Amino acid sequence: MTTHDHTTPPAIPPIEIKVAIIEDQRKFREYLAALIDGSPGFSCTGSFRSMEEALDRISDSLHDVVLVDIGLPGMDGIEGIRILKERFPKLILLMHTVYDGDERIFDALCAGASGYLLKKTSPVRLLESLREAMAGGAPMTPEVAHQVVRLFREIRPRETPDEQLTPHEIRLLEMLAEGHNYETAAAELGVTTHTISFHLQRIYEKLHVHSKTEAVAKALRNRLIK
Repeated sequence: MTTHDHTTPPAIPPIEIKVAIIEDQRKFREYLAALIDGSPGFSCTGSFRSMEEALDRISDSLHDVVLVDIGLPGMDGIEGIRILKERFPKLILLMHTVYDGDERIFDALCAGASGYLLKKTSPVRLLESLREAMAGGAPMTPEVAHQVVRLFREIRPRETPDEQLTPHEIRLLEMLAEGHNYETAAAELGVTTHTISFHLQRIYEKLHVHSKTEAVAKALRNRLIK
């Protein structure tokens, strides 16, 4: 007589989301760590007081998602995520801050943040946002999302013929032709390097080129700049 093994196969454990925190306020940092460690499916795998400390110790093999404050002592969170994104392209970086101004949001997203949450976000929504980010989403506090939509409406390219550059874009190309780099051009124009990078991407699209050198060469060749 044939017997059948009815042993239940072992359950596959749920994927645990490994979260690191970069936050200079000790009590808030400890609160976040306790929330994450105390929630099923999450683990706090790093807690850092400054971006410098995080850059020394963080790695994408230890963490899935990093919650990053902007107003840190020393290097701020936006500059830090730019470096982290360059080092670890697959690491998910979420801003978690009190700042809700347009420029901070824009700079953070340009630097490589996958989402932007305000610190008043409820614990339940924060955990949902971590899951959403792991699933490939871009979680944002509702008022931040409204600002992002408005920002992109304002900067949407106008329907103009190819190569019709704005006066600002022409000025930027002229500065690059004169030998300026991202940092010196940003200082001269009173904007951030992320803003310079954004305008250059627009220029590349209009001129159908892929580098600063190509853009300057084509602009000179087509007499868009002198």
